[in-house]
Amino acid sequence: MADFAGFSQMMNRDEEGTVRRLKHIRREIVDPTLEEHYGKLIKSTGDGFLAMFDSPLEAVRCAIVIQQSMAARNTGLPRDYWMQYRIGVNLGDVIVEPDDVFGDGVNIAARLESLATPGDVYISGGVYEQIKNKLVCGYQSLGDEKLKNITDPVRIYRVLPDPASVTRATKNLRRFVVPAGIAAAIALAAGGLYATGYLPVDGGTILASIDQSPQRVLSPRTATNEPARAPPASNSPDAASPGVPAPDPRVAIAPNLPAAQTIQTASGFRDCETCPEMIRIPGGSFRMGSDEDPSEQPIRSVTIAPFAIGLSPVSVAEWNRCAEAKGCSFKMDGSDTAPARNLSWLDAKQYVDWLAQLTGKPYRLPSEAEWEYAARAGSATRFWWGQALEPGKANCKDCGAPQDAKAPMPVASFARNAFGGADFGGGVAQWVADCWLPNYRDAPSDGSARTVENCRENVLRGGSWRSNAASVRPASRTHYDTGVRYPAHGMRVARSL
Repeated sequence: MADFAGFSQMMNRDEEGTVRRLKHIRREIVDPTLEEHYGKLIKSTGDGFLAMFDSPLEAVRCAIVIQQSMAARNTGLPRDYWMQYRIGVNLGDVIVEPDDVFGDGVNIAARLESLATPGDVYISGGVYEQIKNKLVCGYQSLGDEKLKNITDPVRIYRVLPDPASVTRATKNLRRFVVPAGIAAAIALAAGGLYATGYLPVDGGTILASIDQSPQRVLSPRTATNEPARAPPASNSPDAASPGVPAPDPRVAIAPNLPAAQTIQTASGFRDCETCPEMIRIPGGSFRMGSDEDPSEQPIRSVTIAPFAIGLSPVSVAEWNRCAEAKGCSFKMDGSDTAPARNLSWLDAKQYVDWLAQLTGKPYRLPSEAEWEYAARAGSATRFWWGQALEPGKANCKDCGAPQDAKAPMPVASFARNAFGGADFGGGVAQWVADCWLPNYRDAPSDGSARTVENCRENVLRGGSWRSNAASVRPASRTHYDTGVRYPAHGMRVARSL
């Protein structure tokens, strides 16, 4: 069940505009996201809803996508106009009627929703045990709590999908208090913007991780009204609501950032002093794909026009310059030389759009074909350096030293290929422009990105430090939800010449 935070106050301020915005959110975010994650809408409850899932993994994944889609929709609006969900997810038996469900399983989810801070997802211990090794993110234990009309205490966890929420959870510690007189709610309870208003709690932060890409239950089908692809707030229906000031569509650029000017470097060039270093990739043709996985077939000839690509993935320092300029939505912790990570595809797109505006150059994400062409650098072997693993060439869990099991190595720590590019194997998996499709049938042969209307998953290339060696092959490809962050995902920029 979903419940908006502060809905009554918004109705008092602008009843007609608030109702219109709520209808847009249900049509463009809630309904398609439930469908894509195999959820069943049981009923709507004014500003909330009750939904049921066969899979706790899909329920939590759906909750995260809704919260991050709401965060994107609120970007640029005054805080008083943010529409924020709280979400509670529980696993339990229910009594199913034609138009409703009942039981303690529903009541616990209702209590979790009522406790959740706007923007947060709270889950019960039963859900946590089912998903902790399947969906990689942070989990903060809020301890065992006695909930109203529930006999046994319930262990509660707060889901922490991004680095900012993990940092806040560990820095701001105070007692978690269950408010008295909690109103009854329902099963999947949504209620608040995921990026703000975190509740300081007394409890441990648990970072669950696995060594390979998470299980994918979702099919690669294309859905309509993809919430993660919602346009910026300035173009969204929200911005047109009566009384809501239209946000400035321009990207803010901090005055202390350098003016754009092309600087030649030993390896290539930079379009400003602190821009990512780029290498020029000559045009040519190559055989794209492999026979190792059905998603890499059929092998075909692709012709690439000359372009430029980042010498290495975007670093924390480079990402934070975008954040300082208000072009990216959050600042990242970590060493300046570490690869920027825990990025969604939408985050990566935000960075390249900001870089294009800063420099006046056509920065973008590389296409899948451009990425593989740049990674192979003229080779046709299993890895860009040959058929067998060689230490010092890639950053993965079985690629040989150097290797840190807890984090990727600094950018450009490994050998460069014949084009001069670094970190095409391991480190962080890198977003590309293409939508995910399960094979190369009908793929373009000119190196352009494959996009379909409203795709909800995009392609990642290169594997990560958590991956096995098969994932750092130039032909290897995987995919993930467009709007969901993951600790092993980063980016590399490209631009047209």
